[in-house]
Amino acid sequence: MPTLILVRHGRSTANTAGVLAGRTPGVALDERGVAQAAALPGRLAELPLAAAVSSPLQRCRETLKPLLDARPELVLHTEERISECDYGTWSGRKLAELTDEPLMSVVQQHPSAAVFPGGESMRAMQARAVDAVRDWNARIESEYGDDAVYVMCSHGDIIKALVADALGMHLDLFQRIHADPCSVTAIRYTRLRPFLLRLGDTGDLAPLAPRESTAGTEPGRRPAAESDADAAVGGGAGAP
Repeated sequence: MPTLILVRHGRSTANTAGVLAGRTPGVALDERGVAQAAALPGRLAELPLAAAVSSPLQRCRETLKPLLDARPELVLHTEERISECDYGTWSGRKLAELTDEPLMSVVQQHPSAAVFPGGESMRAMQARAVDAVRDWNARIESEYGDDAVYVMCSHGDIIKALVADALGMHLDLFQRIHADPCSVTAIRYTRLRPFLLRLGDTGDLAPLAPRESTAGTEPGRRPAAESDADAAVGGGAGAP
């Protein structure tokens, strides 16, 4: 089955401002995020990508634009099911303001029970994202073969939820996973189980070329924690 290259969008204006963006329209990459996106084609240069799939939100489409410009043969597919979690009335609020909300401790400690006011549950978020990946795996394998590699640009909490599923972890443990802005997480799916090849990697991705052994996992390199206000609902890693 295919290898999925999950890219978290580059740093956004909401990350910088400490705002929980959610699905709020008009959230773009900030200056650093633009630079991160510009470096993505070089990082993925050795990978024979079969397709590109994106969340419909602006910051994800902006993250993939340099890659698509560098590889005009890649067609961009938009997938609603990998859009950001619907944080409901929390969307657009300052993360600092949400700290004292009673629900925040549930989000951090028992996310499988968390339902955002006016939004969706974290269980529903994970379920739709996993369904999307399974569907795209089948489609990519059918069209491009078992060794195909494809890229999918999404959001921190979505990526963490997908990693938890791949590792067989309960959703209540997904806050232990971290993915920096514009980091790459790679999952090789097989008939019997997925293999996590990279997690939150910001380095050279050439070794992920097809036919690398999946006998074990190799953790990705991760830099020191981001200094921006990148965090909170997704456990310090990935909400906006």
